[in-house]
Amino acid sequence: MTERDAQPTAQRDPAFSETQGEPQETQNEARQDQPQEARAEAGQENGAEVSTDATAAGVPEAAIPELVIISGMSGAGRSTAAKCLEDLGWFVVDNLPPALIPTMVELGARSQGNVARIAVVVDVRGRRFFDNLRESLADLDSRGVTRRIVFLESSDDALVRRFESVRRPHPLQGDGRIVDGIAAERELLRELRGDADLVIDTSSLNVHELRAKMDAQFAGEEEPELRATVMSFGFKYGLPVDADLVADMRFLPNPHWVPELRPYTGLNEEVSAYVFNQPGAKEFLDRYAELLRLIAAGYRREGKRYVTIAIGCTGGKHRSVAVSEKLAARLAAEGVETVVVHRDMGRE
Repeated sequence: MTERDAQPTAQRDPAFSETQGEPQETQNEARQDQPQEARAEAGQENGAEVSTDATAAGVPEAAIPELVIISGMSGAGRSTAAKCLEDLGWFVVDNLPPALIPTMVELGARSQGNVARIAVVVDVRGRRFFDNLRESLADLDSRGVTRRIVFLESSDDALVRRFESVRRPHPLQGDGRIVDGIAAERELLRELRGDADLVIDTSSLNVHELRAKMDAQFAGEEEPELRATVMSFGFKYGLPVDADLVADMRFLPNPHWVPELRPYTGLNEEVSAYVFNQPGAKEFLDRYAELLRLIAAGYRREGKRYVTIAIGCTGGKHRSVAVSEKLAARLAAEGVETVVVHRDMGRE
C-alpha cells in the first residue's frame, strides 16, 4: 500500500485538474471529429489500398501489436489514462473512429516491431462513428487479436462538479442540463462497460492517483495471468462502483468499541490479532480464498485479466483493512499479482 492510498478523500483533487485545472476530456471537446476522408487516407499506403486483415499474408502473427481500447465517461480521466500509456511507450491514437481500429492494428503489424503496443481512445465525441465499435471488436476477435478494454467510470456528482468547475458543457447535453448529457452517455456506454476488462472508478482520485493505477496495471515487463486489487472500504461511504466482488465484514465485532484499539487501524498487529481471534474470522478467510481460487480459474478461462475485490466494514478502518491485508497476502502467495488499496482509511 502506498501513502497515497491511505490519504483521506478530502485531501484529494477530484477535479482531475492538471496545470490548467480542466478535465482533459473537456479540453478536447472543441476538437472536430476526424473527417470521413480519414478512412480513405488510413486505408491507403503508398497509393495502394491496404487490407484490413491483420493476419494477411506476409504479416507474421507474432508481429500483431497488443491493443488497448480506452473508453468511459467524459470527464472521468480518459486523456490522463492515455497519456500514462503514452509515457510507457504505447502508440496512442485519440478519438479514432472505431471502424479504423482493425486498419490501425494491421499498420502496426507492418511496422516491423516499431509499433508493438497500440492504445486507442474511443468515446462519444465521434458519435456517428461510435456505433461501429461493436462490429470492429467482433472483427478483431475473429482474427485473434489480443485486445483489452479499459473503462473510466465516475459518479454523477463528481462529473457534474468537474464540468461546472471549467464551465464547459457535456458533449451530449444539447439544450438540456449536464446531468442529461451524463445520463445519455451512460446509456450509450452501458454495454461497453459490461465488456470491459478493467474498470477504474475515478470519483475520488486525482490525476496522480489515476496515473499510479495505470502504472500498476501496465508498467510491468511481463503480463501476468490475473491481476487483483483488494480494496477495503467503509459501507457508510458507499459501495465501490468498480468492485467485481464485495464481502461484508460487519459480522465480526468492531474494534472501534475497544478503547485501546479505537485509535489504530487494521494495519496494526493488535487490531489484526483481535479481528482474527473472533469466531468465524479465520474460517471466512480460508473459505473466501478457496472461493476466489475457483472464480479466478473461471476468469482466466474467460480471458478476464483484472478483478477488484472489495472488503467492507462500517468505516473502512479496522476489520476490512485487516482482512484485506491477509487476503491479499494469500492471493500473492498463490501467484496472483495483487495490489492493496485502503479507500477510506483515515477518512473519519
